[in-house]
Amino acid sequence: MTEIKTAELSRGPVRYREHGAGEPIVFVHGLLVDGRLWDGVAERLGGEHRCIVPDWPMGSHTAAMKPGADLSPSGHAENIAEFIDALGLERATIVGNDSGGAISQILATRHPERVDRLVLTNCDMFDRFPPFPFNLMAPVAKLPGGMAILQAPFRIGAIRRMAFAPLVMGTIDPQLVDSWLEPARRDPEIARDTRKLIVSANKRYTLEAADRLQGFDRPTLFAWGTGDRFFDLDYAKRLAAVIPGSRVVEIDGGGTFVPLDRPAEVADAIGVLMRDTVPSAA
Repeated sequence: MTEIKTAELSRGPVRYREHGAGEPIVFVHGLLVDGRLWDGVAERLGGEHRCIVPDWPMGSHTAAMKPGADLSPSGHAENIAEFIDALGLERATIVGNDSGGAISQILATRHPERVDRLVLTNCDMFDRFPPFPFNLMAPVAKLPGGMAILQAPFRIGAIRRMAFAPLVMGTIDPQLVDSWLEPARRDPEIARDTRKLIVSANKRYTLEAADRLQGFDRPTLFAWGTGDRFFDLDYAKRLAAVIPGSRVVEIDGGGTFVPLDRPAEVADAIGVLMRDTVPSAA
C-alpha cells in the first residue's frame, strides 16, 4: 500500500491508501496516529477484500482541513460517511480502534445505511470517552496556548515513547511514534484540527451511541485485546450485549493498539466475519 490518494470532502482533504479488491473495508484509527496502525491487518485482508486505509484528521494527518471544519466526534462520523460516498461506494465494513472506535459507533447510529458490518477493536465506549488520563488533555487544550503546553513534553524522545508504551503490549517503533506526533508539532493548522477533537471528545457521544445501538441490525464483531490497560474486556462484553447478534473474539496479548500487537489475529477475526455474514441491504 504505497500509492497515496486524496478524497476531497466538504471539510477538507483526506489522504488514503488501498490494498486489494473485493468487498470494501474502511479502517478508522484514533487520535494522534494514522492509517499505518492498520497496515498489518489490511495487508493480510487485501487478498480477498478492498482495504481502504485513510489518514483521518485526528492529529497525525499531513493535509490540514478547512479552518471552519467541524471535527467534533459527530463531525468525524460525517467525514466517514462522506468519504464512503466520495469513493463511489454505497456501504462498507467499518473497522475502528481507540477513539476511532467511538466515532465508528456514532457513524453506525447516525448513518447505518453506510455500514455493511461493524468491527470494534479496543476502543472508547459508554462513559470512557476519553478514559483517564487522556481526559485531562481537554482542559489544558482549551487554555490560550494550551496545545503548545500539551506538545512541549513531547520534544523529548523518551517522553514520546513513554506516552505510547501503555497502548501496546510489546514495543512500538520510536520512528513511528515520532512521525505520528510530528505533524501537529510542525504545522499550526494540523494542531488546530487536533485540538478540535481533543476539546470535544465527551462521554455524551458514546453514551448516546450505546443507547441507539440497541436498534443496530448489522453484523457486529468485537475483536478485543485482553491485555488492554484502558478498555477492558468487560466493556466490550457490555456493549456486545446491547447490539443484537454481535459477538466477541478475545485476542490474547493485545493492548489498546491490538492491530499493532496482534495483526494476524485481528485480520483472522475480521476475515471470518466477512465470510460468514451477508452484507446488509441499505
